[in-house]
Amino acid sequence: MSFDLSKWYNKHTEEKTLFSYLGEVTEETISNILDKIEVLLSEEGEDTKLFKRVYYISVETLQNLFHHSDLPVSQNNGSVIEKNVVFILSEKISNRYHITTGNFIKRSNIRVLKERIDQLNFLSKDEVRILYKLILNNEEFSEKGGGGLGMIDLVKRTGNNLSYNFYNFDEEYIFFSLRIAI
Repeated sequence: MSFDLSKWYNKHTEEKTLFSYLGEVTEETISNILDKIEVLLSEEGEDTKLFKRVYYISVETLQNLFHHSDLPVSQNNGSVIEKNVVFILSEKISNRYHITTGNFIKRSNIRVLKERIDQLNFLSKDEVRILYKLILNNEEFSEKGGGGLGMIDLVKRTGNNLSYNFYNFDEEYIFFSLRIAI
């Protein structure tokens, strides 16, 4: 195993972190995290427009973690790795917040995920809006219940490219990290 989630998490929470979470993601966890983010942004005195954008992007990324994380099994004892997702909201830097997420996915999903993100990063803002409407009107859903709008919506609402990395974990899984500037 060449990837250590705890080391990665510690490294990524060393910078100016407003909120961070490492653990299992459930509907209750999502609700608790969103409550904390709401309080933190209120305490920061954030303007309404940016407050709503950060909150919405937090909802979307947490839902992505909930629906699209796979659970690798520990090589040592055969148990499922418990601390399997990461959500980090960084303090405002240069008038932008950053959200970093991380989760395990099966290696077989790398190509499709990479191609989708690269395509979105290549498109203009107008092309992203057109693609969003096209998929929204298509009314087809994936096997996990989504229509494929999540990543498109992140790019559409932030107006920024998505940064990502893949880290080798084992033969079947990789750790996928995504960073979004808001």
